[in-house]
Amino acid sequence: MLIGILSDTHDEFERTRRAVALLASRGAKALIHCGDLIEPEIVPICAVLPFYFVFGNNDADVVPQLRSIAKFMKATCLEWGGLIELAGKHIAVTHGHMGTDVRRLSRPSPDYFLSGHSHVAMDVRNGACRCINPGALHRADEYTVALLNLETDVLEFLKV
Repeated sequence: MLIGILSDTHDEFERTRRAVALLASRGAKALIHCGDLIEPEIVPICAVLPFYFVFGNNDADVVPQLRSIAKFMKATCLEWGGLIELAGKHIAVTHGHMGTDVRRLSRPSPDYFLSGHSHVAMDVRNGACRCINPGALHRADEYTVALLNLETDVLEFLKV
C-alpha cells in the first residue's frame, strides 16, 4: 500500500492541490497530514483519498472547525497525535512540536513515526522505527511531500 505524507501546508491551497494530485497520480491510496493545515479548507482538498491528520502548533485557533469538517468529509482527525494501522503497519503521527506527544507516541514502538514542524524533509531510523518528515508546502527551500510503500519500505520525496 502506498501512502502520501504531507505537512505544513499552511494556507497554500493551490500548492496543496498539486501535491495531492501528484501523490494520487503516483498511486497513493491514503494521505496523512502531519499538521499545520491552518485553514479548514485544506481538509476537503486532501480528503479525495482516505485522509488522516493531526493538529499543528498553528492550528490551535481552528481546532473546532477542523474537527467539524473532518466529520463532514469523513476524514480521520487524530487530534494532537495518534496511532493508526495501515497494511499491517503501526504508524504514529504528530506535528512534532510537543515533546509530550512525541514521547507518548514513541512508547508503543511504531513501525513509522511521521511528523512535520521543521519544514525540512527527513528520513532516519531510530532502532526498528523509521522517522519521516515529508518536508513542507510553505516556507521551505524546496516544497516536498513523501510517498511511502508500506509493503516494501521504499520512501520517495517528491518535489511539488
